[in-house]
Amino acid sequence: MNNHRAPALFAFTAAAALLLTGCGGAEDSAGSKAADGAARNSDAFPAPSAPRAGEEGDAGDEGRSDRLSTFALDVDTASYGYARRTLAEGRRPEPATVRPEEFVNSFRQDYERPDGNGFSVTVDGARTGDDGWSLVRVGLATRTAAQQGERPPAALTFVIDVSGSMGEPGRLDLAKSSLGTMTDRLRDDDSVALVTFSGEAETVLPMTRLGGHRGRVHEAVDGLEPTDSTNLGAGVETGYATAVEGLRKGATNRVVLISDALANTGDTDADTILERIDTARREHGVTLFGVGVGSDYGDALMERLADKGDGHTVYVSDETGARKVFCDDLPRNVDLTARDAKAQVAFDPDAVAEFRLVGYDDRRVADDDFRDDRVDGGEVGPGHTVTALYAVRVKPGAAGRLATATVRWLDPETRTPHETSGRIETGALHDDLADASARFRVTATAAYFADVLRRPQTPLPDAPDLTELQETARTLAKKTEDADVTALAEAIADANHLDL
Repeated sequence: MNNHRAPALFAFTAAAALLLTGCGGAEDSAGSKAADGAARNSDAFPAPSAPRAGEEGDAGDEGRSDRLSTFALDVDTASYGYARRTLAEGRRPEPATVRPEEFVNSFRQDYERPDGNGFSVTVDGARTGDDGWSLVRVGLATRTAAQQGERPPAALTFVIDVSGSMGEPGRLDLAKSSLGTMTDRLRDDDSVALVTFSGEAETVLPMTRLGGHRGRVHEAVDGLEPTDSTNLGAGVETGYATAVEGLRKGATNRVVLISDALANTGDTDADTILERIDTARREHGVTLFGVGVGSDYGDALMERLADKGDGHTVYVSDETGARKVFCDDLPRNVDLTARDAKAQVAFDPDAVAEFRLVGYDDRRVADDDFRDDRVDGGEVGPGHTVTALYAVRVKPGAAGRLATATVRWLDPETRTPHETSGRIETGALHDDLADASARFRVTATAAYFADVLRRPQTPLPDAPDLTELQETARTLAKKTEDADVTALAEAIADANHLDL
């Protein structure tokens, strides 16, 4: 295990002590209102239903896929966090680890929140200076996360990597201290289980209600000791088994995996690991939150586990990042707003010559599967936003409807499907990126940055060089007074120094 991991793990545990005791992020400012139930609104331009089995679409269906884009929602941000860490160390991230949607989704947005469960849908855009091309942003937002006293109780199974390198001073000893602090700060009606893994996995503490039993938790934490290699598969399997054994009805049941995901013993294939936890995931609704640590990090394995394990991933490299993850991001996932959520964007062929979704390469869904609720989507919690950016070439002189975005999801408890839509007219496009909102420009800047790091991929339209991008990010950091945007500018500067 890498020697950077213990500070990150310490930061995670200290911050996790606050996650359910009142810390949370600021609310986003208002955006445009979604057209709720637009699939039933004759004035909308909804995503079309697929023909029933045994039927063929009518003549109007021909070429339908040429105007549709369908993907599973994704709130991962690990790719951006790991890229920042790598650049700060003077190294270029491997292009395969750069996922633009995770760069874009790492920043606060300006979307209006819905009043109840479900989503709001915001669609806006701006023209670029590149031969009719525009950038179109599809923004989905859930309700604001509940306050500490309003949330359901939590049943959290922490699965912690205790490989041999964790025995060095300042690593596991600090982690143990932080876990003890967390134990004292969680609510009495919360439950905690603790699983460790190295060469083998062990349930150190079964699911334990904290009220009246904090001493047991402290004793288990104090007994953590480092051992040898990294059998991540055993850790995940044992963690899910422990979560199912301690399953609490009416509570949020979640596995929190903390690891560098550098599996070197036992099952090292994500699909094999996922097969072993399939029952816990599907029948019992246990979801996964992956926290990546370490300068050497198994990005592909952690992402695969999260994408197919009904969860998501983040990456932390320091105490500041850990506080954000566990005081802002994780509280949004203690509860769950939507299961198997998918989005479908329908572009009007009279207005759009061509389009391209930026990122979501591993989250694409067949267009005809949009309303097939057996097809896996994404899990989204309260307080989340999901952003998809499109490069769109608008036909000369086009007017009227440009695109309609529809999101479909299942109620977490009843599995009842719901849909809502939003749309944009051609005339609503800003004439220039500089005219768009600051948050839209942050989105574009993050996407352009990912674009540079991924090359030789096809570049986005009107792509600036890194010097221009760095200046734009610095301007936006001042305008938004957002520390995350300041960090983006610093990451771009680090990349610029590498002469990418």
